[in-house]
Amino acid sequence: MPRVVDHDQRRAQIARAFQRLLAAEGFGAVSFSRVAGEAGVSVGLIQHYFAGKDALLRFAYEDAVARMSERVRVRVRGGEAAGSPVSEVLLDTLVELLPLDAERDLEYRVRQGLQAQAHHDPGLATVARRSGGGLLEYVMSVIESGKESGEVESTVDSALAARLILATTQGLADQVALSGADAFPAREVLDKAIGTVFTTRRRKPPRQH
Repeated sequence: MPRVVDHDQRRAQIARAFQRLLAAEGFGAVSFSRVAGEAGVSVGLIQHYFAGKDALLRFAYEDAVARMSERVRVRVRGGEAAGSPVSEVLLDTLVELLPLDAERDLEYRVRQGLQAQAHHDPGLATVARRSGGGLLEYVMSVIESGKESGEVESTVDSALAARLILATTQGLADQVALSGADAFPAREVLDKAIGTVFTTRRRKPPRQH
């Protein structure tokens, strides 16, 4: 009986081999032959699923963003189920963007590498704008929830405050990537940045990672 091939799983297998190479060696070192070797498949099979390198780039970028987004959703659901303050839920979700372990470090390197290419690739630019826009909307919605719960002053501009928090998150991610996960307490720094917006929140002691 012929084996049934899961095409979505095969595409993900190829994309994640590409991601590992990109994270380890940089964009210039990645080729279909290198990806084929890393994924344990033939170059022909990669060409069957992806018309060219641009198609693989977009899929790999979307895959990295989707995995990050799923972890964020898990954090949100867990925080809501536990009845945590919205600022605590926001902190937990944004920590997922920091390269504090091997999985998040790989995803950070993939996102940064492909985002750099997005300046020259309209398809990648579309993925980057969609991802960034979705994250901005999420943080703005949390700030609005904070206003309703009394954690955020009603006069706060949600869009500007969200951009401030996200800029801090990105800057911290860059510092962690260069300095190492244990170089400084990144979660605590992010907690203080969120505290400049959620000024009347219920406090919990910051956790490591």
